[in-house]
Amino acid sequence: MLTLPADLTHERAVPTMLALSQALSREADASVVVDASGLKIFDSSALAVLLACRREALAKGKTFAVMGLHTRLRQLAGLYGVEPLLPVAA
Repeated sequence: MLTLPADLTHERAVPTMLALSQALSREADASVVVDASGLKIFDSSALAVLLACRREALAKGKTFAVMGLHTRLRQLAGLYGVEPLLPVAA
């Protein structure tokens, strides 16, 4: 399972994506789950990071899901029309 940091704004987006990309490369499971429950401070950059992580997972033939996505961030994803790309982990 990959984990988002508590703070994921524009300033932290690139380092966070690099860390997630490295972790994704080490992930042996065919299913990638990102735990977003610890996310407290965020902007739309958090969506960009999640979508980039999703693209990378799918490119590696893995499935992708998110757990614990903050309601406000899910609403923002809906506003941008990308909510279907961030399925909820079971």
